[in-house]
Amino acid sequence: MDPVIIVGAGPVGLTLALALARQDVPSVVLDEGPGTDEPRAARTVVLREDTAALVTRLTGVPLTERGLRWAGWRSLRRKQVMGEIEFDDEEPGPLHIAQHVLTGTLRAALADEPLTRLVVDSRLDTIEQERSGVTAHTRGPDGTWWRGSYLVGCDGPRSTVRKLQDIRFPGRTAVERHAVAALRVELPRPDWALLHRLPPWRASGPFAGEVTARPLPDGVWRLDWLLPAGKDLITPELLVARVRETLAGWTGGTTPPYELLDTGVHTVHHRLARRWRVGRVFLAGDAAHLLGALGTQGLDEGLRDADNLAWKLAPAWHQGPREALLDSYQTERRAVVAARLRAADQALPVLRGGGGLRTYVPGSARGHDTLLTDGHLGRGQLGAPGMYADSPLAPGPLDAEVPVGTPPGAQVSDVRVTAEDGSFVRLRDRLGRGALLAVLIAPGTGVWDRKHWVTAGIMPRLAAAVTALPHPAELLVAEAYPGAPAHTVLLVRPDGHLVTALGGVRPADLYTAAAAALGGAAEEETEAAAGAGSGAR
Repeated sequence: MDPVIIVGAGPVGLTLALALARQDVPSVVLDEGPGTDEPRAARTVVLREDTAALVTRLTGVPLTERGLRWAGWRSLRRKQVMGEIEFDDEEPGPLHIAQHVLTGTLRAALADEPLTRLVVDSRLDTIEQERSGVTAHTRGPDGTWWRGSYLVGCDGPRSTVRKLQDIRFPGRTAVERHAVAALRVELPRPDWALLHRLPPWRASGPFAGEVTARPLPDGVWRLDWLLPAGKDLITPELLVARVRETLAGWTGGTTPPYELLDTGVHTVHHRLARRWRVGRVFLAGDAAHLLGALGTQGLDEGLRDADNLAWKLAPAWHQGPREALLDSYQTERRAVVAARLRAADQALPVLRGGGGLRTYVPGSARGHDTLLTDGHLGRGQLGAPGMYADSPLAPGPLDAEVPVGTPPGAQVSDVRVTAEDGSFVRLRDRLGRGALLAVLIAPGTGVWDRKHWVTAGIMPRLAAAVTALPHPAELLVAEAYPGAPAHTVLLVRPDGHLVTALGGVRPADLYTAAAAALGGAAEEETEAAAGAGSGAR
């Protein structure tokens, strides 16, 4: 079987290659650049808990060693504190990391992965599809033809893959612009992020009244000033003046010593590709969507694209095409990103003084601040990870289904579980291996050695039912899960989204849910599973 061709060696393409390798799927990553990344201190990304955990799981490198997890979030309006949030183990803060550091971490992991191959100086110019695979041609010093089973365009906003497939990319240009500076300086609360609206020292000129300060390791900060609509030229002199003015305002009137590391202007576009799949060709990341206004982070969604697509390509690569499963990638991911774009576009006129839609927020400054905080911290409609409640992979009504703290289609909570070898791990650590997860909620098991309860009670029946599923699955045990009574069985997809929660061991319902999560198992597989399930009762 030919490898998966991945076009683009940014964070999304590299993440997809590693995610496929963890499921024994080979890939070739075509990089039109030289294979190195220019260090840019002002080009950073904010990762939510789930996406930071995804990268850590794939690379084996805790990202907290490369970036900074915020200890808190503070928002001000003029001189008034509008809100403060202190993060803890129950609610970890977002992780802020320089993009070249993130990409370098992924590249290093890829270099040690025998199932992946990174090819530099290779620019795509042709894609040809047929029923059995994809052929792509690249030009460059070693221009050649590449043969693949599938091809995924992770090649950014100007995606060649998208253009070659004639996919429209409608949306809005320059939704927001920000002047950006990275500097090393001592500020109050060195590991707290800050949003300051209408600061009292605001001067006239081509800057609007909003600045965000986000800390990085080693005393480095990224500062973003919202620019008003238009194309005012931001000169280095103007930006340095605003740096000095802002720092003085935050530290009592005198500009503290600082080292300016990098500057730039960041322009936010909102666009969404009409299609994310054409036969054996897929789009992911910025090639499929652009978003980022009001604090939302586009890379977060790009990494979720890679996680979603990888586990669906893996069974298609190993066992043959599963069209319903592959089609669900576009259905699930496009709907989630479209909802976030709609939420941002509805909120923008209210928050930026454009009038209209006043009922979206009652007009209070505190309500505006809450919306912006949601976007920056990954909450609410502007920032929370999407749910796949209306997914075509969702099973129909099940007799044994019970409600728990996680709705079907949402990401599961990262509880401590006991693995099959008796070790205690986090639930998130078991994701991304291509297997379904069956999690039994069994209070008290954490204080006993596994050998004492693995053959007791309902465990043998559940183990037999999980073994008989029409897809590899791992059985885990948790002492507790939010909202779940004892003996609840959770069925979790390889990307961490809940398929269903069942009250007790119900093999038939478990098989039905597993088959639905895979896009519908072949008829003979379902019949075989049902037969095995009846013996497990």
